Amino acid sequence: MAPNDHSVILHHFDESPFSEKIRLVFGLKNIAWTSVRISRIMPRPDLMPMTGGYRRTPVMQIGADIYCDTQCIIRELERRCPAPSLFPGGNEGLASASAMWTDKSFFQNAVNLVFGSLADKVPQSFIEDREKLRGAKFDVAAMKAAIPQMRDQFRAHVGWIETQLGSGGPWLGGGAMGLFDINAYMNIWYVRSNLPVADELLAQFPNVRAWETRVRAIGHGTRTEMSTAEALEIGRRATPQTIEVEDPHDPNGRTVGDLVDVRPDDYGKIAVRGRIVALSAQSIAIRRHDDLAGDVVVHFPRAGFLVTPAA
Repeated sequence: MAPNDHSVILHHFDESPFSEKIRLVFGLKNIAWTSVRISRIMPRPDLMPMTGGYRRTPVMQIGADIYCDTQCIIRELERRCPAPSLFPGGNEGLASASAMWTDKSFFQNAVNLVFGSLADKVPQSFIEDREKLRGAKFDVAAMKAAIPQMRDQFRAHVGWIETQLGSGGPWLGGGAMGLFDINAYMNIWYVRSNLPVADELLAQFPNVRAWETRVRAIGHGTRTEMSTAEALEIGRRATPQTIEVEDPHDPNGRTVGDLVDVRPDDYGKIAVRGRIVALSAQSIAIRRHDDLAGDVVVHFPRAGFLVTPAA
């Protein structure tokens, strides 16, 4: 079936560990999706008009609704495609919160280990791009010097996974695969994909190695390809489907129609400006207009993001 205005489109690049999370969700839920491959570094002239400047990877597009950050993307995929569930044994709160471990401390450990090990092979253009993204020096020399400490920390993180797998079943949540597994697998996959020493690093963890094979076998669902220009055209001609939702318990009194800036709180702190359409404890959606993309609604999670009144 040809992609249409309601197709699930993922803007990603194949080497992205965060994108691998979403590709695995597609596999677990047997979702047919459209792949739009973006550059690993800027510019991304067809994507930025839709996101309003948000430049972390991946981004999911469904018509003129744009979903940023894996937290937000996963929540929407679970809502649209509830079976099989990402929370087969319950524990939705803990499974969702596990991203604060896997996406932050565990991911930073994996990044430092990978780039410290690659060191001299990292292109200068990539270093310069990541320095702009992070707002700080991307110091591969320092990462290389820290490899012994990063190996220690990687071992500690993987050790937690090994212990959990040894106590409750073939999956981290028990008898069925779920979000716990997808979150934790990301960094194992990232190290495995980049470092020949992955076998050595994982040798003492038989439960993890067997689990890694099971996760990989889930696959990525049914994938077709589309150009960035085609995706932008779909967004331009579509109408956002998000309905207005107030949050009566918003601790700062925000309301539908407020003009706000939304940005990550750690890196890639580029503000996206728009008027609130929907608001909850876990998500915020803002409407914005772009001359190339038309009217879009951009969705963000609340955890890990800052919402401030537009100046």
